[in-house]
Amino acid sequence: MNSIIKGSGSFIPQNVAPNEGFENHDFYNEDGSRFGHENTVIIEKFKAITGIKERRYIKDNLVTSEIAQYAAEAAIKDANIDKETIDYIIVAHNYGDVKHGTHQSDTVPSLASRVKHLLRIKNPRCVAYDILFGCPGWVEGVIQAHAFIQAKMANRCLVIGAEALSRVVDQHDRDSMIYSDGAGAAIIEGTEEDNRGILAHCTATYTFDEAHFIYFGESNNQEVTDARKYIKMYGRKIYEFAISNVPTAMKDCLDESGCSIDEVKKVFIHQANEKMDEAIIKRFFKLYDREAPPDVMPMTIDKLGNSSVATVPTVYDLVVKGNLEGHEVNKGDIVIFASVGAGMNINAIVYRV
Repeated sequence: MNSIIKGSGSFIPQNVAPNEGFENHDFYNEDGSRFGHENTVIIEKFKAITGIKERRYIKDNLVTSEIAQYAAEAAIKDANIDKETIDYIIVAHNYGDVKHGTHQSDTVPSLASRVKHLLRIKNPRCVAYDILFGCPGWVEGVIQAHAFIQAKMANRCLVIGAEALSRVVDQHDRDSMIYSDGAGAAIIEGTEEDNRGILAHCTATYTFDEAHFIYFGESNNQEVTDARKYIKMYGRKIYEFAISNVPTAMKDCLDESGCSIDEVKKVFIHQANEKMDEAIIKRFFKLYDREAPPDVMPMTIDKLGNSSVATVPTVYDLVVKGNLEGHEVNKGDIVIFASVGAGMNINAIVYRV
């Protein structure tokens, strides 16, 4: 048995938050001191590095499990399957359901159980669980679904990546401009066809020095007295880690697949930072003494921001549906899924469409 993506779906929030909306924010350094530039300068430099012009936030009445449901419904419809035949629901996230105006993460019951409930699936043999794996969570969920299928524990899995990072950002931290909300999903199904599907996968976790590159910490504004914690990161360390380790992981995966670098049509990479992603792709192709083709890496970060686990399934869904200008995939194409994030975790999948 091999594993194919039977259908995909995504949920892109309607609320657009442009960079200009941060012009009146009070930004502080990690030590609590005020940042020494005008916000217009901060925003200009931010855009030049990350490529982000705007991002999307969910409406106040929504939570992560609900947008996960919307993406799941789209994937089920696209796959044209009976939802009662799903064997596993795997939901990748990192911060649970955080209601607007609160700071407490709600993860009991699991988001996967909530999604199954919202989908009104009755079958008790449909097993629902969450995966906490940083931004690579959706890719890892697909790898787990593939393992279940190969082990004959399942034939059809629903894998969702959903996050509402707008609920856990520190408005006094410049990094808050990176994060966004969204959800993406796919139906992973077993097939006896040996000329398509997942050809190889690779996962690695680095913790000796890297475990806390992304963490939960207090506001940069030390006058904030509540006990709330926010998503924080050491951006420079993550950048150096990613460009050093992700290309080699992708190469290991491609080599294991038996495919040539010249066969790779698209790389669906986590939309973390435009400059970082460009550096990763450049180094990856350089490992084969090749120049990266100009259209090999579809990007959505300029308009959608970094929605963590949702970026990879979302960009894939947009491309396969013909909704990302200048990009398409065709039957037989070799594509790579790749991600890096908190943990620090790295993974990759080589897939024949």
